[in-house]
Amino acid sequence: MTFLPLSQPLLRDKQEDLDIQDLQGLLRLNLKLGKFNLWSGFYTRIDQVFILWSLICAGIFITAQFLPVSWYIQAIWWSVLTLIGSVSMIILTWFWVSVEKLRWLLYGWIILMIAGVTLTDLGIFYGWSTVLINLCPLWLTISALGYLLTAWSVRSRTFLLMAIIHFTSIVILPFCGGWQFCATGIVMAISLLVLAEWQWDMRQPIEDYDILTPEQKLFNQQQYERRLVAK
Repeated sequence: MTFLPLSQPLLRDKQEDLDIQDLQGLLRLNLKLGKFNLWSGFYTRIDQVFILWSLICAGIFITAQFLPVSWYIQAIWWSVLTLIGSVSMIILTWFWVSVEKLRWLLYGWIILMIAGVTLTDLGIFYGWSTVLINLCPLWLTISALGYLLTAWSVRSRTFLLMAIIHFTSIVILPFCGGWQFCATGIVMAISLLVLAEWQWDMRQPIEDYDILTPEQKLFNQQQYERRLVAK
C-alpha cells in the first residue's frame, strides 16, 4: 500500500455506500421552503465534528476581531468552548476511531487543543507579549500539526493540503494588517466546512476490524465492493 492514495481525487461528492462506523449517528438534512429544496445532505459524526469546530473557530476569532470584550473574558470563553468541542469530539468520534484503530489520532488532537488553550491563557493572564502578538500564528500552527497527524494516520493528501494551507496562511498573515483574527478564523472555519461537505481521500479499509461483529465486517466488505463498482 502506498503512503498516499494517488488514485483518489482530493475531494469529491460524498459516497453513499457507507461503512458501519460511518453510518452510526449519521445525520441527514433536507430543508425545504414550500416546494423549494434549500439544503440537502448527510453528515457522518466525523463531518459533525468538523462543523462543530468550524462554528467554534468562527465564534472565537470573530469575537476577538470585532467585539469589545476583555481579553480575560475571552480567554475564559475560549477555554470553555475548546473544552466543549474536545468533549464533543471524543463522544462523536470514539466509535469511528476505535474501529479504524486511530484512537492515538484523537489523543493527539486533544493534546494539541489543551496545549494551545493553556499557552493562550497563560499569555493573556500573565501578559506574555510574545504569545499575545502571535495568537493567530499559534492556532494556525496547532491546526496544521493536527492536519499533518491526520494526513499520516489516514493516508490523505487532502489533509496534507490543509496543513500546507494553514502553514502558508501564517506567512500571509502580516499582510492582513489589523484583520489577522478575521483572516485566521476564515481559514480555519472554511477548511473545516470543506472537509464536512465533501468526501476526502483516505487509505483503503483495514483488514481486521477487531471490535466489529462478523456480520458488521461482512457488511463493510459489501459496501467497499459497491464503492468500487460505483467508481
